[in-house]
Amino acid sequence: MKTIKTDVLIVGGGLAGLSLAGVLGEAGVNVVCIDREKPVTHLQDNYDGRTTAVSFASHRVLQAAGVWKKMLPDCAPILDIRVADGASPLFLHFSAENDGAGEPFGWIIENRLMRKALFENVQRLKKHVTHLAPAEAASFFNSDSEAGVVLKDGTKITASLLIGADGRNSATRAWLGVEAKSWSYKQTAIICNVLHEKDHESVAVEHFLPAGPFAILPMTDDAEGNHRSSVVWTVHGGDAQQTVNLPAKEFDAELQKLFGPHLGRVRHVSKPMSYPLGLLHAKSYVGKRTALMAEAAHVIHPIAGQGLNLSMRDVAVLSEMIVERLRLGLDIGSATALRDYERQRRHDTLMMAGFTDILNRLFSNKLKSVAITRDLGLGIVEKIPFLKGFFARQAMGLGGKSPKIVRKGHV
Repeated sequence: MKTIKTDVLIVGGGLAGLSLAGVLGEAGVNVVCIDREKPVTHLQDNYDGRTTAVSFASHRVLQAAGVWKKMLPDCAPILDIRVADGASPLFLHFSAENDGAGEPFGWIIENRLMRKALFENVQRLKKHVTHLAPAEAASFFNSDSEAGVVLKDGTKITASLLIGADGRNSATRAWLGVEAKSWSYKQTAIICNVLHEKDHESVAVEHFLPAGPFAILPMTDDAEGNHRSSVVWTVHGGDAQQTVNLPAKEFDAELQKLFGPHLGRVRHVSKPMSYPLGLLHAKSYVGKRTALMAEAAHVIHPIAGQGLNLSMRDVAVLSEMIVERLRLGLDIGSATALRDYERQRRHDTLMMAGFTDILNRLFSNKLKSVAITRDLGLGIVEKIPFLKGFFARQAMGLGGKSPKIVRKGHV
């Protein structure tokens, strides 16, 4: 049996797992990252039609991974955010110049292109990072001194610390016996990219409707110079398939109603895909020499575009803990280290999960009494600079005490 020994084993090679592998590899930590699927599968157009909103804080994590410059040409900055409630004339407007200290709130990039950059990055870091894909764990094991997996091909991988980054249906979480609380929002997000006549001017729009939020996210122009945006259109769960299957002209007509006239004529240019929305939270993020991160630990509503950014904060805390302990000659898989990771991440995660859940319930309904309260709240926040600044910092991922990686761009 072939045996591979490493410092850190990451089970799951998605956006979060590869980002953590990049940060650790850049810092000289030996990492093995395994994923069940071939990289080429992740890069196909029909694999994942979504875009990601990379917050200002998350871009610092990607800087520490050494991949941000590679990604940047495919990223469109968010310089303004406009939040509207149905047909109400009241809205919130955040500008990077006034509310974000001159820095972009974040950037929009296609998941496919982000994955491509991350795959190339771990190849660049192959002195310290071993990326095995396709490779699937047949079994897991842990002891007082190590944790690891035996792959289906018989290869044994041992590490001081095993990290489960294998998604909401995490095999790592199941092996640990960690229960997860979850529920469905009975909503579905319809995702597609669109072309429009007028420049979006780097403005992101979040329009709250009774069925759920309708978001217009600025993208880079295409190769012919056409203006593009990504759409996240939330509908009641039972309406999704019917909407996705509309003939192209009818689908575009529905989109045009939602967009209104401000970007001119709109038409979709990618196949509409649908994703059911729900919440998941693991009762524990750790086990013996094992930590859960990203969607293996938590899934939240995408209403504020914070899902991956929450995972990137996992990356920031984990990588800082691992690098600092290795520099001091301490055990990176000790119970003390893992308790500290869980303590730091649990509060932030529960706060964000609660915030997005309340926001969705508050805005996704037709009750007039609630609508009056919502509009009053929007008006108050719009008029008070301190409150606007608070929400702007949250959108940038800079709320609370930031890890070193977020403050300085390295571990």
